[in-house]
Amino acid sequence: MSDASTHSIVAPHGLGIAPHAPAAFDSPDAQDAQDAHDVRNRGVPFDAAWIDGLRVNHAAVERRTATLAARRSVKKDAQAAWLLKAVTCIDLTTLNGDDTEGRVRRLCAKARRPVRADLVEALGLAPDAIATGAVCVYHRFVAAAADALAGAGIPVAAVSTGFPAGLNPHRLKLEEIAASVADGAAEIDIVVTREHILTGNWRALYDEVRDFRAACGAAHLKAILATGDIRTLANVAKASMVCMMAGADFIKTSTGKEGVNATLDVSLVMVRMIREFRERTGARVGFKPAGGVSSAKSVLAYQVLMKEELGRDWLEPSLFRIGASSLLADIERQLEHHVTGRYSAFNRHPVA
Repeated sequence: MSDASTHSIVAPHGLGIAPHAPAAFDSPDAQDAQDAHDVRNRGVPFDAAWIDGLRVNHAAVERRTATLAARRSVKKDAQAAWLLKAVTCIDLTTLNGDDTEGRVRRLCAKARRPVRADLVEALGLAPDAIATGAVCVYHRFVAAAADALAGAGIPVAAVSTGFPAGLNPHRLKLEEIAASVADGAAEIDIVVTREHILTGNWRALYDEVRDFRAACGAAHLKAILATGDIRTLANVAKASMVCMMAGADFIKTSTGKEGVNATLDVSLVMVRMIREFRERTGARVGFKPAGGVSSAKSVLAYQVLMKEELGRDWLEPSLFRIGASSLLADIERQLEHHVTGRYSAFNRHPVA
């Protein structure tokens, strides 16, 4: 796609993307190493000029997302390969009021071997070749999940900072992050204060996320924008940029609890901001759609979006995650159809 069409969707003041700026918290050596996946986004000082004048062309967004499925048809062996890759990017999630330690441990067992053994064998893979990207739980179950996943190389992600509303006192939010990290969480999915976005208080949003990033320590921070609550695509663009400026390792669409969660439209705006942030700083930031990505067909559209907008590296779990639970069952059904030519009932593909 041409630069002109790129800027017709999301553009800062004037035409095109502003000149590159260095990532102030990176040494030159670290900046040169940003292409390595294990180098984190260290953030940059707050600069309102990065967000002033950001506008989003809704019609152009809709035209772009409408072409994703139509222009890219993934079938047969290629589809099976893409779906297996999608499994490795799933943050297998349980965030229900009736969660128990037993349920969480079953979910962790599924995360270790998410695809039925007979399907894995039929696809010519080793029994332990596929695992999910992470297991995502409330703080209460972090220690149990970390124990259940010991030695598997699968990180525990904890939702935090008063998830899903994010209205706890700031001090308690920081304490919750620290407690989850102490219990074994390697990733923290934080919710931002929506009021900061809705009132345009971008410095307050930056300071909040910067504090969360510091509290995470070595754990990676995923910033949830709650896109269904913040009303406009322009707000989505600005909030995405501010969270990345503050040091977010991932930006995430939703809690899964809003009335509207992940959509291709908000995702396109967010990944365009990831692309612009990389052009400005060299830093790679990951993306996580969450809520509503429940079918194999829908996840393929998100994978095509990542591939076309950001490149092959954003199909890997280091830079792409999907917050989901029921998605896994539909992927298994599609893989069974690929192997046997028949679809099976959902109850043959339990998530946990």
